[in-house]
Amino acid sequence: MIRADGVHRAFGGVSVLRGVDLAVAAGELVTLSGPSGSGKTALLSLLCGFDFPDSGSVSPGPASWSACAVLPQSLGLASELTLEENVALPLRLAGREVAGVSELLAELGISELGARYPGQVSFGQQQRAALARAVVTRPSALLADEPTAHLDAVSAVAAVGLLRRVADEGAAVLIATHHDAVHAVADRVLLLADGQVQTAGGLSS
Repeated sequence: MIRADGVHRAFGGVSVLRGVDLAVAAGELVTLSGPSGSGKTALLSLLCGFDFPDSGSVSPGPASWSACAVLPQSLGLASELTLEENVALPLRLAGREVAGVSELLAELGISELGARYPGQVSFGQQQRAALARAVVTRPSALLADEPTAHLDAVSAVAAVGLLRRVADEGAAVLIATHHDAVHAVADRVLLLADGQVQTAGGLSS
């Protein structure tokens, strides 16, 4: 479950999030759209523990952050590790068997780049590696910020298919995106505007 209850957050005296309520259930893929500067990235940062709300509460929360995967816009790949090593890193840090890495790289069309370093590939290829790293542990919650922003049409189809599969396998998935192809596979499409999350029918519950 991904959840925000009455979340407020201000930056430099400017209120960005004004009582945000949001819930994403296990097995559900929800997309979040909104104009630039509306607070989508700020909300994802609160939900994954990169930041803290001024008031209100969020879930998963500290006790469950280890089961929550994050794909930030900055990607966060380790420059000294190959793409394959980057994808395997969460498994190694968790003391788990390194499995499924090559399959994810192949699914996203970058299997031939596994031995290369991030600086040796395009940003779109880095983005696909970061997506593979985010899902390799089979997280119970996934937060992704514009995961297809730098992908061509073919690569985006593969990425969208993987995101949908992660949700179908039981994860709660929340994606900030402007990409219609991602919205098309979502169970719900939400809009962040005027500091609150809304649906076509009004405020989200």
